[in-house]
Amino acid sequence: MSVTRLTETSYVVLGLIERLQPATAYDLKRAAENGVEYLWALPHTQLYSECARLAEAGLLDEEREETGRRRRIYRISRAGRRELAAWRDEPPAAGGWELRDPGLLKLFLGADPVRLAEDQIAAHEERLREYERMAAAASGPTDGTRLALEAGIGHEREYLRYWRRIADGRGADD
Repeated sequence: MSVTRLTETSYVVLGLIERLQPATAYDLKRAAENGVEYLWALPHTQLYSECARLAEAGLLDEEREETGRRRRIYRISRAGRRELAAWRDEPPAAGGWELRDPGLLKLFLGADPVRLAEDQIAAHEERLREYERMAAAASGPTDGTRLALEAGIGHEREYLRYWRRIADGRGADD
């Protein structure tokens, strides 16, 4: 029997299905758009293929609608709950964090810092408003959701501090 290699996307799918079950891949897409996508980039097409892969591996239980669109409906299996729990308990790998920011990449590769900062300020102000809206609208969020939103809010505030200094023609540490 081959062992299925699980990725962070696998755990996102398992965790979302655990919260939403029963859920279709479309339900996961909508949930990702309203939450986890702000923390972890997730191509929507990958959700569909990942659900099928995890079901084949026995980590999700799958039912098929008998009529209509014949959607696939997923629930997390016992094996899936064990895998998700084990992953939650293990510490993140050292060096596994990646800062993927198109603004910083453009800055690194020679974009005009002040002009770039203006666009970055607008983008991060919008993201901060979105996080704050999500935090205010969350009715009884889990501790993890609340704490992740707090981290996102803090992250956006720091980005705004950084880009405002760049926009003022100062270095980030001036």
